[in-house]
Amino acid sequence: MVPQGKNKAVIAYLTLIGFFIAVSMNKDEKHEFATWHIKNMFGLLLLLFVSLVFQYQISLLFGDILWGISALSWLFSLIMAITNKKIGLPYLSEKFQDWFTFLD
Repeated sequence: MVPQGKNKAVIAYLTLIGFFIAVSMNKDEKHEFATWHIKNMFGLLLLLFVSLVFQYQISLLFGDILWGISALSWLFSLIMAITNKKIGLPYLSEKFQDWFTFLD
């Protein structure tokens, strides 16, 4: 069974612009599945931003490792959205849901 909001959830993972499109689409008609993945993607975008700061300001190697982790996490989360699952990263996805309540 396809959850309501699947298209929004998948769109959220397609570039930064896709994230903003999914957020605006989910404002009008909220879907729990889409909201969960939008919050998860927001957390992954923050992780990517932190990895870039580390790359250019602190340590290139550590930044590269963090960037790789965020890229693999994004791919995993995209696959979970496509396969109709609300499974994310251990610990982090749960925290993303708690922290980013402004995206509800």
